[in-house]
Amino acid sequence: MTDEAAETRDEAAAGPVALGVVRTPTGHAGVDTHLARLADADHLAADGHVEVYEDVHRGLREALTALDAPPVPGPYENRS
Repeated sequence: MTDEAAETRDEAAAGPVALGVVRTPTGHAGVDTHLARLADADHLAADGHVEVYEDVHRGLREALTALDAPPVPGPYENRS
């Protein structure tokens, strides 16, 4: 076995390794929560990433959609 093949085998046996991507807070709590969820993928094999990515995408899409929603009137805004 070559040194390169042995190294590849050892890396695979060690399991997933976090990429170390820095996630800078956006200042929007809901968005930051979804982006923090991306860290869950760091501990999964590649085939487990899809579920995390889809969950984060869904949450971010909902946050963007909420920005387009009309404001809900407060309890005292409809007084005559």
